[in-house]
Amino acid sequence: MTEATRRERLRAETERDIRRQARALLVSHGRDAVTLRAIARELGITAPALYRYYDSREDLLRRLADDICTDLAVELDADLAVIASDDVAAQVYAVCRGFRRWALAHPQEFALVFASTEDTLGVCSPDQREQVGDQFGRIFLEVAGRLIASHPAPTPPHTDVPESLHADLEAFRRVLLDTVAAQGVPVDPEVLPLTAVYHITQSWVRLYGHVALEVFGRFPFAIGNPEPMFDSMLREILAEMGFTD
Repeated sequence: MTEATRRERLRAETERDIRRQARALLVSHGRDAVTLRAIARELGITAPALYRYYDSREDLLRRLADDICTDLAVELDADLAVIASDDVAAQVYAVCRGFRRWALAHPQEFALVFASTEDTLGVCSPDQREQVGDQFGRIFLEVAGRLIASHPAPTPPHTDVPESLHADLEAFRRVLLDTVAAQGVPVDPEVLPLTAVYHITQSWVRLYGHVALEVFGRFPFAIGNPEPMFDSMLREILAEMGFTD
C-alpha cells in the first residue's frame, strides 16, 4: 500500500467516525446537540481539526443526511425484494408502509432529513431541488423509479389539472423521467401524463403529511392507533390510480 493510499484510507475512516459520532448525538439528544465541539470531545480531537474533513457544521449535517437517506433506501429496497416484480400495488404499499415504519422508529433522523427547512440539507441537484422539494422526493423517486418504468402509472379518472400548475408539473415530470432513465430504463414521456403526475404529487403530500403528524405527535385529535387510518389512505390513493389489492 502506498503512503498516499494509506492516507486516503485513514482519512475516509476518520470521516466515517465523525459521522457515526454525529449520528449518535443526533439520535440521543437531537439535532441541536450535533456540534463540532461535542463531536471533537467524544473523538478526543480538537474542534478545529474537524475542519480538515468538513467545511462547516452544515456540511457535516448534509453528509449525515446522505448517510441516513442511503440507509432508508436500503431498508425500502429490502422490503421490495420479497415482493413479486409484477405486483405493483404490493410494491407501493411496501414503500409507503416502510417509510412510515422507518420514520416512527427514527424520529430524530426523520426530523433532520425530512423536516428541515434549511436549503443546505437538500441533496438533490440545484436544478432539481425546486421541483423535488425535499428528501422524501429523493428517496421516493430513487426507490419508485423502476416501478414507474415497469408499470406506467394509470391516469386517474376525472382529474382536472389546474392550468396554473402545468409548468411546475411538467418540470416535475421531467425529474421523474430522468430518475427512471438513471435506473437504465428510458421511458416515453407519454406514459406519464400530467394527470398522473398531479395525482402522484397530491398523494405524496397526503402520505408525507400523515407521517409527519404522527412522528411529531400533532394529530388534531387523540387516536390510539393511526395505522388503520394510514392503510385506508393508501387504499384510496391506489384505487384512485387504478390499482387494487
